[in-house]
Amino acid sequence: MSYQVLARKWRPQKFDDIVGQQAVTRTLRNALGSGRLAQSFVFAGPRGVGKTTTARILARALSCTNGPTAEPCGTCEACIEIAEGRDIDVLEIDAATHTQVENIREVIVSNLAIAPVRNRYKVFIIDEVHQLSGHSFNALLKSIEEPPPHVVFMMATTELEKIPETVLSRSQVYELRPIGSGAIAAQLRRIVDAEGIEVGQDSLQLIARAAEGSMRDAQSKLDQVIAFTGGSIAADDVATVLGLVGRDLLFDTLEAVANEDAAASFALVARAMEMGYDLRAVCRELSRMVRDLLVVSVDASRLADPEIAGEGEGDRLKALAARYSREDLLRAFDLLTKAEADIRAAAQPRYHLEMALLRWIHLRKLVSIEDLIANAGGSERPAPRQPAPGNTVPRTPVPPPAPTPTPTPAPRPAAPVRPAPASPPASAAPAAASVDPNGYKDALLAQIKSGKPVFYNTVVAQAQKIETAVDRVTFTFSPSQRTLRDSVEQNRGWLESLGQQVTGRRIAVAGVIAGPPDAAAPAAAAAADKKSALRQQALADAGVQTMLEIFPAEIRDVEEM
Repeated sequence: MSYQVLARKWRPQKFDDIVGQQAVTRTLRNALGSGRLAQSFVFAGPRGVGKTTTARILARALSCTNGPTAEPCGTCEACIEIAEGRDIDVLEIDAATHTQVENIREVIVSNLAIAPVRNRYKVFIIDEVHQLSGHSFNALLKSIEEPPPHVVFMMATTELEKIPETVLSRSQVYELRPIGSGAIAAQLRRIVDAEGIEVGQDSLQLIARAAEGSMRDAQSKLDQVIAFTGGSIAADDVATVLGLVGRDLLFDTLEAVANEDAAASFALVARAMEMGYDLRAVCRELSRMVRDLLVVSVDASRLADPEIAGEGEGDRLKALAARYSREDLLRAFDLLTKAEADIRAAAQPRYHLEMALLRWIHLRKLVSIEDLIANAGGSERPAPRQPAPGNTVPRTPVPPPAPTPTPTPAPRPAAPVRPAPASPPASAAPAAASVDPNGYKDALLAQIKSGKPVFYNTVVAQAQKIETAVDRVTFTFSPSQRTLRDSVEQNRGWLESLGQQVTGRRIAVAGVIAGPPDAAAPAAAAAADKKSALRQQALADAGVQTMLEIFPAEIRDVEEM
């Protein structure tokens, strides 16, 4: 006798043999027991979960000599012939090859009036029914709605949404679900024990996970691995034959990211290339492990779930879960999902995976805005995440602001902030104590020329007038020099920080356009003085100072509330 593949050899022969579809089988068993049977059934679900098998078992239950019964005997002629696909009263039709309306009329409609030869019912099993044309469904519709009492329709489909509502409304619809990897692994264990194959539970779990909810796929993959290894199967054999990504590589990658070790992450990508892994599969498996870590961080008891942690992986997975925050894992899942899509169309997939891991490492340095806001109003500053060894970045100390009494009402920043240019080294500024309160102009200009000579020569030196006050520097330009005035505004943050270094106090910088004197000038000057006072009051606020130290920004404007 020729060899029979496991998927056919171990096809379920009764309702109790169907794995992972208890809701469907229980409903059908109860309907058979009570005699409340429909004349049209639709079995929907992904591939390999038991749709056609369920239809065949239901046909046996209806045709068995002991039936209709929920427990077909399996030994009568009807049970045997239906199982072998040669019963004359049970007609299986592949809708992919009988798409046209003429086929439906010839094979189904014209045979409806013919009574069954031996069985109680004439059963039509239509596989992949969604592939029928619209005219074919119309031809079938009347037959499904009012069939002869001896006819039962059973339709199987992987795409339920493509079946017309008019057909679904005249049928009982049963949706079969993907089977859990635990249930698949348990069924594979029964198969290998019966077949005399030595295999560890971790190997079966790998096969079950690779099947992605399909029992038929799992049995086919097991057949493939047995053909490669013979009578004994190891986890490495499963990974080799099925092209699965090794769990050690995935764990090592997660640990490299947790350690913020960029060099190790690049080496792991090279290792994946050497082992011949599909880098899309690497991204997919990494995203699955990230999901598993997130599940464990939410519910630590799930470590006992074989779908989450394989044999001997629990402690390692638990240790990794403690090193990642939930925000880290959510960002990592999005990052890896995008990387998988990018790799699909990339000429150099390796580069995309390397950059994705590097971005993942840098994303872990982010601090949540809630932590920043929570610490902004307090006396303590939020502690930054410590960088990995070898990646230390020097931080420039920020001098504490001078205490200033806070009057009422309290002003607030009114306009959005924007990043300010980096200020020159503090060591270049002269000692603040040696500068006269109003006579710091020359020292400030010298520092501008030293820090940005091009800006000094093209902008500052072209100003009509530069005026200094205790807390303000004003650069005045002619109406034709508006571009130069705008350049001063763009560099205001740098100029103000330079003024603070020179004088030891906060200095406001403004660029103005000269105009003819008029009666409104005193009022404008008064408004400017008030605005300056409000600005100084805002800058003196402890919360504002904290935010300015955390973010490289400047206050553009203030208003009184």
